[in-house]
Amino acid sequence: MKALVTGGGGFLGSAIVRMLCERGDQVVSYSRSRHPALEALGVQQFAGDLVDKEALTAAAQGCDVIFHVAAKAGIWGDYADYHWANVTGTEAVIAACRANGISRLVATGSPSVVFDGRDIEGGDESLPYPDHYEAYYPQTKMLAECAVLRANSSDLATVSLRPHLIWGPGDNHLVPRIIQKARAGRLKRIGCRPCMADTVYIDNAAKAHLLAADRLFPGSQIAGKIYFITNDQPVPLWDMVDRILAAGGLPPVKGQVSPKVARLIGGGCEKLWKLLRLAGEPPMTRFVANELSTAHWFDISAAKRDLDYCPEVSIEEGLRRLSEWLPISGLLAEKR
Repeated sequence: MKALVTGGGGFLGSAIVRMLCERGDQVVSYSRSRHPALEALGVQQFAGDLVDKEALTAAAQGCDVIFHVAAKAGIWGDYADYHWANVTGTEAVIAACRANGISRLVATGSPSVVFDGRDIEGGDESLPYPDHYEAYYPQTKMLAECAVLRANSSDLATVSLRPHLIWGPGDNHLVPRIIQKARAGRLKRIGCRPCMADTVYIDNAAKAHLLAADRLFPGSQIAGKIYFITNDQPVPLWDMVDRILAAGGLPPVKGQVSPKVARLIGGGCEKLWKLLRLAGEPPMTRFVANELSTAHWFDISAAKRDLDYCPEVSIEEGLRRLSEWLPISGLLAEKR
């Protein structure tokens, strides 16, 4: 098939592109800039803004499916920026599907859309959206997911996948944040409960997207549905952080603060950053304090049943691969 991948130069997007190329599919990438690694794969690249409907529609011509991976992630920023990228951008992708008669749209969602600050233990796709969000990313990803599900019709089949905490070689978000904060002495455990959390290795997350695309068509069993995607290996959250640090030859996290104190600090930081219009993101927010002190693991029975999804790379094997990549990634280099 011929597939368009939005955010094809990103962490998850590039993994999806690579897998599509490996099995012989024709791939088009739509990102903000061109990427040499994709050029080496022979991928046709279009550079443009996600909300540029004309450019996106032109890039999608002749495609059979769109993998909509691009998004504005992070924990801090202006609501307008998050809404523009995540909601308006998703609406532009849906419009490009309709303009080109594309019948399949696989969208990358986020489990954070159902996080209300409390433990999620074995949650499935029946979990409701919360009444209130403490960060703009999950709020706008929820709106984007709703748009994707509403777009499902007799002409356009849509599905939303929710991979949880993607990591592995090439990671430009989760692993770098953990390593950078640890090396700066700004990483402390929040709480003392062994809260269980799911993660997903990058190749497993990418494979789930291909499995969904291969089973998706108007009226299919998975059309208009949502699926959690994880490694199906929940582990204590801070143990996983320590294992990622160990993969880079770094010591485990030392020091601890209570969830209540972390939340108070987060609320204070948010007010200070807004009042003084400080650059960058606060060292703590209420959303992060809650996320790092609660359980969040999911029942992926639906993905196993409907997508035939089975995480092929275990956490242990993933950590081994990560330990081989980190020394050449530049993340462990001493800053002068």
